Amino acid sequence: MKDLHSEPMDRLFSAILKLEDTDECYAFFEDLCTIKELQDMAKRLETAELLARGESYQTISEKTGVSAATISRVSRCLNYGDGGYRRALERLAEESK
Repeated sequence: MKDLHSEPMDRLFSAILKLEDTDECYAFFEDLCTIKELQDMAKRLETAELLARGESYQTISEKTGVSAATISRVSRCLNYGDGGYRRALERLAEESK
């Protein structure tokens, strides 16, 4: 998604990287996004984790409540995207060791 790159997006990501802990993230993202947007993002990450573990679409839909279309989109990004999901999942796995 190279067309996504812009100065405002760079500024947004720089601001996120400046946050120091989970509490600061909650405060920033609650100001920035709606509760639904945050829940949807969290569900997409959970979907990526479940896909990476080899779970079926049906199981993922039952666990997360997301649609098959969302699971498919996350799967496409996970397998053919820029590696963002995989990188995040790897770092989360490292952190939990």
